[in-house]
Amino acid sequence: MQNNPSIMAETLSLMKLHLRYRLWIAEMNEDITVLRIFDDYLTELTAKKNNAATRTFISDSRDQFADYRKEIDELKHDLHLHKMKLAAQVREEAVNEDDVTPDKEHIVLQNKYAAFREKFDKAKKVFVDF
Repeated sequence: MQNNPSIMAETLSLMKLHLRYRLWIAEMNEDITVLRIFDDYLTELTAKKNNAATRTFISDSRDQFADYRKEIDELKHDLHLHKMKLAAQVREEAVNEDDVTPDKEHIVLQNKYAAFREKFDKAKKVFVDF
């Protein structure tokens, strides 16, 4: 799901923002599954090949996977918090649920997600090509 981060004044319904966050979280849950599968492959690769280049690739990949997992967990947490904050804002301030302008925090989260998505997708390609 690609979004244009440059659209800052876009007005969305609370439901649309909520669904967008749910989709991003679901995609990151899929990424966690991919990381687990890749780690299983690294375990198998460790047992089969024992040259220096392979050991280096395995070590670097495991470090990278740990970094991605941490980034996913942090971003998912931030998305959950912001989703709850938006819902509270609608309840407390009697804001129209159909007319929510994404705030700076949303823009930051959207940009973080887009950057993560691009970086992770490139890393997957490198891993699969190896």
